[in-house]
Amino acid sequence: MNWGLDMDKLLLIGLVAVLIIGPERLPKAAEAFSKFVRRAGEYLRDTRSKMRDELGPEIDEVDWRKLDPRQYDPRRIIRDALIEEPDFEQKPSAATPATSNPFTSDPTAPARPPMTRTAFSRATPPPFDAEAT
Repeated sequence: MNWGLDMDKLLLIGLVAVLIIGPERLPKAAEAFSKFVRRAGEYLRDTRSKMRDELGPEIDEVDWRKLDPRQYDPRRIIRDALIEEPDFEQKPSAATPATSNPFTSDPTAPARPPMTRTAFSRATPPPFDAEAT
């Protein structure tokens, strides 16, 4: 994370710091800054090791980019869900006879007819409920 800081801006910040702090106090300020950076690094390393200890080794296998909420695009999720072609046709297996209903444990129940998907086009649009929107 660089927060939009490039080399020119960092040099300008350093020059302003030298002018404000002054040459007498600059070595102590640089030493304090280096201690702060060192402590921040140690804190981050300790935090990572504590997370690994508490969550286990599978924490390394998690793809954190997939869990980033900025990747969430509801339009893409809905489009992908609508493009998927579900398998509505039921294929009878050898274990269950074709006349039995696979959704019940009763072998005498009549078989359900296979579900079919209605194909919508510009000529035959899907139903629209004006009161629901």
